[in-house]
Amino acid sequence: MNFMVSEFAMDKGNIIEEEDGDGEIQSFFNSAPPLRNNDDPLLQCFQLTDDESHIKVQDSYSEAVKRAIADHHSAVKNGFLLKLPFTTIFEYLQMLRMIAISFNKHGPNAMFYLAAAVSDFYVPWQTMAEHKIESASGPLNMQLAQVPKMLPVLRQHWAPKAFLISFKLETDSKILLKKAAAALEKYKMDMVVANELSTRKEEVVVVTRTENIRVRRDMNLGVDDDVEHPLIQLLVQRHSTHINTNSDLC
Repeated sequence: MNFMVSEFAMDKGNIIEEEDGDGEIQSFFNSAPPLRNNDDPLLQCFQLTDDESHIKVQDSYSEAVKRAIADHHSAVKNGFLLKLPFTTIFEYLQMLRMIAISFNKHGPNAMFYLAAAVSDFYVPWQTMAEHKIESASGPLNMQLAQVPKMLPVLRQHWAPKAFLISFKLETDSKILLKKAAAALEKYKMDMVVANELSTRKEEVVVVTRTENIRVRRDMNLGVDDDVEHPLIQLLVQRHSTHINTNSDLC
């Protein structure tokens, strides 16, 4: 979800710094139909030439691929998108800290869109094996440590004036809104986007301190619309209100 939201946000004139895990589909490529609806768009849209000496884009995907490439190059060239790749949880947290501290000077003009937890558990450095673990050693027991919660640190220390949006994903709709509201209060977020696993591409509920806002994909537009489109419109609108309300903090 975060990649498509990056694109919609740039359409609204926002500058995006995006942390991308290795192997993830990047911004722009998975956004335009028919690419967004494929499980593996990279393999779906390309084909070998008749003599198998080159690779080309299939005709049915050509316009979508051209648009994705052009939009990506334009965003990077004009300074609207900075992509920061990471591999480990350690790299991610260090980059999040550096980005947040550098953005702190922008006060309420900065918005952090934390679309998903990178990892809930990790292997601490001190417990990692120095060399390859031999399979002949028998069954492997591994104890994982819980990744520290960074949202309180982000709010209290790194970027206290920024507009902060986090996500809550659940498989049980009965507890979703309760847990989203609890996260809003506990971590002092401005908004929590609550999404149920089975319906996350169709609708989400944005939980705030005063209301719950249900955001749905426009079914009349078919595959040409995403729930991310109306979602980012709402987020940009609320962020603008946040900036105006806190303009004295800039």
